Amino acid sequence: MSYHSKENSKRTRRIAVCAMIIAIGVVIISLGSLVEVLDLCTAALASFLTVLVVIEYGHGYPWAVYAATAVLALLLAPQKSPAMVYAAFGFYPIVKEKLERLPRGLAAILKCVIFVVLEALLIHVADLLTGADELLGPLYYVALYALGFVTLWLLDVALTRMITLYLRKYRERIRRLF
Repeated sequence: MSYHSKENSKRTRRIAVCAMIIAIGVVIISLGSLVEVLDLCTAALASFLTVLVVIEYGHGYPWAVYAATAVLALLLAPQKSPAMVYAAFGFYPIVKEKLERLPRGLAAILKCVIFVVLEALLIHVADLLTGADELLGPLYYVALYALGFVTLWLLDVALTRMITLYLRKYRERIRRLF
């Protein structure tokens, strides 16, 4: 087997694995839209699938998995809220890998900026779609931002722990699939 055909085989295998991860992500997000209280959990779980691609394949593949999962989930999910949450925050594991290489203080500031900007965008889109901005007072938005910020910070901690667990305990087992 020549070098060129080995590269093509490797690339084909990566694309196939990414396609399976996209399909699993869309199914997870769709399950979250069937049980409404799970929409944030399923969006976080689907984003963890992107972590596997970041760790195993590197640069371009994770962005393709994120984009395809977001688009397909927005098109196919029965309710759009989990898909919207994934579309807004699903890329975070990809960016987290880059942020973790920066000095800790700078990384924390940039994470806060990302959280606030994305949360503001998501809340604004939700308000436009529902017309709720006219009915709710400023105290509601302060509470919503605070709760969202804490939730996103917990997501960051959970991702860090899940990545550590994956690398220490499960990588060798799952790597055979990749």
